Amino acid sequence: MKLFEPGKIGRLTLKNRIAMAPMTVGGLVEPDGRLSERAIDYFVARAKGGAGMIITPIFRVTREIEQFPNIPYSYNLMIDNNIYLSRVSELADAVHDYGAKLCIQLTAGLGRVIGVGYVRAGQAVGPSVLPCFWDKNYQTRELAIGEIERLIKSFQFAAELLAAAGADAIELHGHEGYLFDEFMTSLWNKRTDKYGGDLNGRLRFPIEVIESIRKGAGQNFPVIFRYGLSHYIEGGRTIEEGLEIARRMENAGADAFDIDAGGYDNWYIAHPPTTMPPGNMVPLAEMVKKTVKAPVMAVGKLGYPDLAESVLQEGKADFIILGRALIADPDWPNKVKQGNIEDICPCIGDHECLRRTAIYRKSIGCAVNAAAGREREFTITPAEKKKSVLVIGGGPAGMEAARVAALRGHRVMLWEKEEVLGGNLIPASVPDFKKDYRSLIEYLKTQVAKLGVTVQTGKKATVTAVRQVKPDVVFIATGTTPIMPRIPGIERNNVCHAIDLLMGKKSVGQNVAVIGGNMVGCEAALYLAQQGKKVTVVEALDSIARDMVMANRMHIEKLFSDNKVDIKTNSCLNEITADGIVIADPAGKNRNLKTDSVVIAVGLQSCDELSAALQDKIPEVYAIGDCVQPRKVVDAIWEGFRKARLI
Repeated sequence: MKLFEPGKIGRLTLKNRIAMAPMTVGGLVEPDGRLSERAIDYFVARAKGGAGMIITPIFRVTREIEQFPNIPYSYNLMIDNNIYLSRVSELADAVHDYGAKLCIQLTAGLGRVIGVGYVRAGQAVGPSVLPCFWDKNYQTRELAIGEIERLIKSFQFAAELLAAAGADAIELHGHEGYLFDEFMTSLWNKRTDKYGGDLNGRLRFPIEVIESIRKGAGQNFPVIFRYGLSHYIEGGRTIEEGLEIARRMENAGADAFDIDAGGYDNWYIAHPPTTMPPGNMVPLAEMVKKTVKAPVMAVGKLGYPDLAESVLQEGKADFIILGRALIADPDWPNKVKQGNIEDICPCIGDHECLRRTAIYRKSIGCAVNAAAGREREFTITPAEKKKSVLVIGGGPAGMEAARVAALRGHRVMLWEKEEVLGGNLIPASVPDFKKDYRSLIEYLKTQVAKLGVTVQTGKKATVTAVRQVKPDVVFIATGTTPIMPRIPGIERNNVCHAIDLLMGKKSVGQNVAVIGGNMVGCEAALYLAQQGKKVTVVEALDSIARDMVMANRMHIEKLFSDNKVDIKTNSCLNEITADGIVIADPAGKNRNLKTDSVVIAVGLQSCDELSAALQDKIPEVYAIGDCVQPRKVVDAIWEGFRKARLI
């Protein structure tokens, strides 16, 4: 496979064509900006898993700009002092042990998209005075030429440290509306001095940074330039200008290009959710590859082995960059190389990783890989005492508990009352835009089978049946049942729950009202709209998709617009009639809406009839997943993993 052929970036040779994408690790950064030991473990796991290059998240080269200089807390990783060298050196040595190369990503700053706390503290800077993204009541401060020159000089010192630490390359983050990107873009750069004006002036800053890096690390030290070929926003960069930037940056010394697109204004492009197609940015990489001689690295949902290989075979890019695919499964490269595709734990695109790091400021995590960011602590080890384990329920929580318990050497049985495994993942995976969830079902089923778990489908658990098999441990993962609100007309034949719709148990007419604008309701609405139905979403709160991460929510809203889905927020369902529904509008007045069918998506309720009954009859009983409380895939997988690793 071409994926596993060596590749070159400048004078640097990589063992294969797979690189780990630069992604924030959140709380794995020490308070002073050093790499934590957990962060090192996290990156090393991906090197051990077979990646040819590890590209870290952004390191800041100075705390003079966008940082509070008088306190030790750092917003990101730092490389502006000798104290940071030792941890980078430890990471480089450990990555090299597995034949991988280490690329450190450097940033000039976040500019208009810096966190809201820094914005309100007056720390936001830019090439010009700009409204800040997170709070448009505030503006960036325009950087003075002297500040720009000091910032450029800081890259030289950072490069010296990184070269001394044993790093193999540097990537410059010129993407997503960060400071480099702002300088390069006429929409944001209104300067009239040498760092503004035409494209030559706007590229002066990143070009002088490359020169500064070479002074610090040496003339042959590889520099990768990451930028968006187009912003896809009004007034932003066009593809034509993006290609011209590639030409000029290659002439300025860039050794390779990491081609992305979009930004915070359309986060779903830069961070493609499950609703975006695989390989969505490959055509952009292909355009750049036809424009420059330097290697081009492709990004954008490439965690599908056949797709990744075809991108290289067809000459659309020289390297594949994997982000969330390697968070979900650090052994992705080795499993592909060995032909064990069925053993790859798939990314499902729900962006729990982004929610944890960007929204909650927690450490990196993954919905389908509970060990991500805690590799050493959560290593699965053999159980001291082998036990008989019964798992009741074959959804994600139950299958994950069975998988981990079996890996630890326990004797595991799994009972599922339905005829197939999957639980609520089954209806969730019905729409074509949720096919990654189907992959998760197949992965879990495959692992359970390979590990020798005794699976019985069509098996309803009772207290008597459980006591007959005398298990030492019982995991109860019996899931949920749909909530049907007590509303006049709810019993009509034209009413169904979203789960029954997705499972094919109910059909709907051409004109459909979906009651509930949460994730389930929005996905059911989109599923129907893409079939050509006329869909109205009725939501009691003031916005839809509140339980989705911003990137996923933004894309759902765009797809609703594309498919002409009508959204009625601050509206409550009062009655279902023979020819429609009656809702209370934001003013509290009743309004009649004509519909053929009504789909209910107001939530689920836990289904657990066994926990209390078994507590005194079985030595260990654990309730996990939605039967505890209806939640998300991440909660189900994590509870199954964390409990099973302790028994």
